[in-house]
Amino acid sequence: MAIQNRYEFMYYVACTNANPNGDPDMGNTPRMDPETMKGYITDVATKRRIRNYVQLAHGEEPGMNLIIQQATNINRHIAEAKRAAGMEGAKDKNSVYAGRKKACELFYDVRTFGAVMSTGPNAGQVRGPVQITFGTSLDPILPMDISITRMAVTDSTKKEETVEAYLELEKNTPEDKLRTMGRKQLIPFGLYDVRGFISANLAAETGFDENDLNILFEAIMNMYEHDRSASKGEMEVVSPLIIFKHVGTDTDAVQRVRQAKLGCAPAHKLFELVKVMKKPEVESPRSYHDYNATVDLKRVPAGVEIGFKEDAFSPIVWKELPESESWFIHG
Repeated sequence: MAIQNRYEFMYYVACTNANPNGDPDMGNTPRMDPETMKGYITDVATKRRIRNYVQLAHGEEPGMNLIIQQATNINRHIAEAKRAAGMEGAKDKNSVYAGRKKACELFYDVRTFGAVMSTGPNAGQVRGPVQITFGTSLDPILPMDISITRMAVTDSTKKEETVEAYLELEKNTPEDKLRTMGRKQLIPFGLYDVRGFISANLAAETGFDENDLNILFEAIMNMYEHDRSASKGEMEVVSPLIIFKHVGTDTDAVQRVRQAKLGCAPAHKLFELVKVMKKPEVESPRSYHDYNATVDLKRVPAGVEIGFKEDAFSPIVWKELPESESWFIHG
């Protein structure tokens, strides 16, 4: 059964001596707003890491395949969905609808984020219930372009590609020519605010259920733990993940269900309950501990519950900060 509540959520990503999201059109330099100099992480980059985690942790489970996978043809996955629906090769309206429905059943990312599947075999389009914003740094970032030295080269021989030929090449090449220079882009530190929205009404169309929701939150908390690389060695989602759940206020059960789906407060009012500000004595933050983080639990609107998730596998603590929480305090 699809989820019956509207949700919003937010979390913070700490990036230390790493490249949170490089721009390929700018030599892979960290993305930033040229007017404010604040950095950002695209929603596409975030969704890619969620997909990677889901594939790693849940890929063998039924209905947890992905339509967007590295180095694959999306049309093949669309064809697989239409074949599973018994509509392979068909192009009529009913076959498109059947393919779309089956794709939602087979692919986690279609149920969650939606997909454009009107190419090739054609299974139409799906609007996903989960949408994630660009992550934006709280303060301006300082992109750095560092020169590095690699103590080896990849030159080719003019002879056969044999071990002996390469040994001869190394022997006849001066030592300083067996090194090469490279560059590395990073920022010393940035704390990024990321926000998300989950529509119960769109979830009803894709079948996004409570299990999918729990996996989404699990993936968000753990996605950088399994995405280590030379450019992203020290990135983390700083706990807790903050979740707003709309539950309704009406005494009539039918109306309360309707309110829970449509929502009881605008999203921006909920996000305003959370304040993260640089400490007055800190000039150049280098840790999330250089920020004061508060949440005003007293101003949570009626019909909305606020929850906190400390790690990927811990339960959500509702209506109060977890006892072990050390960063956020009551506002």
